[in-house]
Amino acid sequence: MRKSARKPSVYYTVGGSVLALGVFGAVAVAAVDGAEEAAAPQASAEQVSAISEGFGLTSEEATELVAQQAEAGALESRLRDQLGTTFGGGWFDIETGGLTVAITDESAAAQVTEAGAEPKVVTYGEDSLNEMVATLNAEGATQDQGIAGWYPDTMGDSVVVRALEGEADAAEAWATEAGLSPDAVEVEEVAEAPRLYADIIGGDPYFIDSSGRCSVGFATTTGFVTAGHCGETGTPVGTEDGSGTGTVTGSVFPGSDMGVVEADSNWTPTGVVNDYEGGTIAVAGSEEAPEGSAICRSGSTTGMHCGTVGAANQSVTYPEGTVNGLTETDVCAEPGDSGGSWISGDQAQGVTSGGSGDCTSGGVTFFQPVNPILEEFGVELVTS
Repeated sequence: MRKSARKPSVYYTVGGSVLALGVFGAVAVAAVDGAEEAAAPQASAEQVSAISEGFGLTSEEATELVAQQAEAGALESRLRDQLGTTFGGGWFDIETGGLTVAITDESAAAQVTEAGAEPKVVTYGEDSLNEMVATLNAEGATQDQGIAGWYPDTMGDSVVVRALEGEADAAEAWATEAGLSPDAVEVEEVAEAPRLYADIIGGDPYFIDSSGRCSVGFATTTGFVTAGHCGETGTPVGTEDGSGTGTVTGSVFPGSDMGVVEADSNWTPTGVVNDYEGGTIAVAGSEEAPEGSAICRSGSTTGMHCGTVGAANQSVTYPEGTVNGLTETDVCAEPGDSGGSWISGDQAQGVTSGGSGDCTSGGVTFFQPVNPILEEFGVELVTS
């Protein structure tokens, strides 16, 4: 099967109270509090305003949406644990406020319904799709081969391979040669290849060795997390006026797009995100939002924009190499937004990696999930 879409690209820029490198936008950083289950979010006025504007909702509707998403996220987490290998994925519907859960065994449908979600029986499910993606990751591909990326589509119960225009047949052949069944693969043609942007200006911006700009992701107790493509380990970074300084102490790119900065004493981490309307949004934790959830991005070039969470665990092929484990959104971004914050409700989600399009005509943006960054570098989010 085939469908069409745009090729992704990456964006650099700076922003945020606590520095964090990344592709699109900057915002203040937040931290994980270690609680097993997030408390009911208290939507701030700034957060409600951003969601209201982004989705055309009233403030009451935006407040209700935050509560619905928090409930759906907690429910998905419980069912994932309870169903075990029968759990096939989950996604949130903004229109209905409901959660759909994929199952690989029809006998589990009653349990899902009783828990408050809508069951959907699938052939493969999340685990099998992720195994197929791992196979493609091991196979590897480049834009020279006509491949722009690949990801598991739990809603469609297939693995989607993104091909550059006119390269759909080559993409199908590549997936088949890697050992995937044609029935499990869908090819999506994209009009624009993904790329990285190294524009040094930022949301609350930070500059990379005086040569580039990225946006802050989320503050940690020692500095902030960011995108790996925003600077190699050992690179000095700082605010535009030099009042805050730090050093990149960890960076992984390509393969992943994760980085961490250790701030000097003149740069104070705060658990908030810049809403670019004169206020901030508090960060309470980092529980992953289900697919379909409302999400907002803060960046130093284009400010705050909102949209919805797409499929996770995507592999995106940039000219500089392939990055695995990204999450897609329908939110726009531009150069200088890299490393910026992604937040759903009051939960940190990730940092901007790259994408395609812009904030005039619209676009697709990918973010590097934040929890793997925290685990990789052993750092802790700052929360408000």
